[in-house]
Amino acid sequence: MFTPASPDGYREVLPGIQLKTLTHGAKTLFAEFRLKKGSALPRHSHPHEQTGYLVSGALRLTVGAETNDARPGDSWCIAGGVEHEAVALADTVAIEVFSPVREDYLPAAAPR
Repeated sequence: MFTPASPDGYREVLPGIQLKTLTHGAKTLFAEFRLKKGSALPRHSHPHEQTGYLVSGALRLTVGAETNDARPGDSWCIAGGVEHEAVALADTVAIEVFSPVREDYLPAAAPR
């Protein structure tokens, strides 16, 4: 599957946090998150393994009991079922891969 770049397709999933599914296959889903400075992703967990890369900005990421301040070029991997949370320390762009596919992130699942 090839997905051309487009400025469309972002949706707000929490205040100050936008999600765009870039592409997906049978086993993985690739997504971009745009977070406004000060926005927060509350502590949560899900069964999906989550691997991320910080493109720009700054993010305070807590995985389990460990907290790190991520800067551009940093990456992470969160095992399924592990609680995690994040706070945007600046306007931030991160890309993440989820496995298995997060059904709730599929474009068809987006509210219309």
